[in-house]
Amino acid sequence: MKHFTTSFILGIIGLIVAYLIGGVNAAYVAFLLILLEVSLSFDNAVVNARVLKDMDKVWQERFITLGIPVAVFGMRLLFPLIIVALVTNMGLIETFNTALNNPIKYEHALKSAEHTIFAFGGAFLLMVFLDFFFEEKEVSWIKRIENSKLVKKISLLSNISLSIAIIIGLILGHLTNNFDILLAYMYGVLLHAILGMIDDAFSVNSVKNGLAGFVYLEVLDASFSFDGVIGAFALSSNIFIIMIGLGVGAMFVRSITLYFVEKNTLSEYRYLEHGAHYAIGILAIIMLLKIKLDIGEAFTGTIGVGLIFIAFVHSMWENKKK
Repeated sequence: MKHFTTSFILGIIGLIVAYLIGGVNAAYVAFLLILLEVSLSFDNAVVNARVLKDMDKVWQERFITLGIPVAVFGMRLLFPLIIVALVTNMGLIETFNTALNNPIKYEHALKSAEHTIFAFGGAFLLMVFLDFFFEEKEVSWIKRIENSKLVKKISLLSNISLSIAIIIGLILGHLTNNFDILLAYMYGVLLHAILGMIDDAFSVNSVKNGLAGFVYLEVLDASFSFDGVIGAFALSSNIFIIMIGLGVGAMFVRSITLYFVEKNTLSEYRYLEHGAHYAIGILAIIMLLKIKLDIGEAFTGTIGVGLIFIAFVHSMWENKKK
């Protein structure tokens, strides 16, 4: 429980602050937002653990100490404000005042940018999935697909993940006929490629470069937070209640990550990593589909948690067989 102590303390403090802001109803909404964030980002915790276990101990600790303010204040409060400021051409302070005094206008401005946000986040998550799917793995889960002759041949091709992502981006550009969406998508692909190059350049003896890994995890966290930040307005228009709920949820996700790393969960439950990456692949597709379709966060979260649960149960079954 040591990894969750800080999360529970911050959770209690957050719910008390939410109660002081808006009473029992605000505290209850904050609690629902915590559950929303954890359900949407549980697969994020599994992927985080995969990256974090190969990082230096110092950067593992910084993932929590530096990551808390980045996750809570940066990604759940400041980042949406910056997005709205860019879309509306308002200053950051003016945007903050609008969020406080005219939350309906702020929500409309944020939602007007959601298509480009989904394009960026969907592209980044798609690259995360494709890199995992085509890499050489010691363990296969859905063997009929992962061990098929076609997949094995395609996996040998250079830059296959990048090529598929670019093709999907071009298709998205033609379907939407929107340059901003296409540009946001390509930025997502480019950022993932740049982080990969930095990591390759500075990693030593299979230990991931700390700074590159930290930035990668924060971008991954941001990509998972997009759905929650936008969907949170269905429950509350108060940016502080949203920040509290989603921020505490993000803290719990980080605690789950550290628990997985210490307990070596990914090795013990061999298919858990696969389930998380398939969930990420589906989430990426859903984010891209949401540019044209209305898909609820409950559906997205259920798929993610469901795939990880299936992978967990399958792993336990295989462990008992052996």
